[in-house]
Amino acid sequence: MAAGWNSKLIVETWSHGGPIATSVGLAVAASHTSGRHVCIVPDEQSRSGYIQAMRELAGISPMNVVVGDGGELVAAISGVDFLVVDSKFDDFASVLRRARLSDGGAVLACKNACNRRCTGFRWNWVLHRGTRVARSVFLPVGKGLDIAHVDANGGDSIAKKGPGRWIRHIDRRSGEEHIFRV
Repeated sequence: MAAGWNSKLIVETWSHGGPIATSVGLAVAASHTSGRHVCIVPDEQSRSGYIQAMRELAGISPMNVVVGDGGELVAAISGVDFLVVDSKFDDFASVLRRARLSDGGAVLACKNACNRRCTGFRWNWVLHRGTRVARSVFLPVGKGLDIAHVDANGGDSIAKKGPGRWIRHIDRRSGEEHIFRV
């Protein structure tokens, strides 16, 4: 999916013991789009585990593995086109909120979304005011995958009033034609 959107900067959060398949896919997508793949891990143990798993399973030697708080590190990276976070961690909302997204729009994905699906999660609650979610979808893949496409133009999430649409209705009894602008 990241390659299909021609993502130039792909960022993910990962922790020791987590599945590596998504990371392999993102690394391959970054190589196909000539982009960068940055992985944010919480500690040095996760960093070494991530590098070892990527080498063993995919034969890929990851270049950009950063250790630290996900929210702080993602705030330092600007122009994110594709962001993947694991929603089973407490700081996933902070990572989403503090991400500096690309001007051309971005795709945000939350793994393990079934855990928070019950709580009534809404994308607009974790994104900056003025960031418009163009569309979102929940996929029952694994433990749930929630994906949102953030609009390039920004703007408010509430639809703007613009020129309306004309609707033509013909009354079947009288034959009169009624035209409404909605």
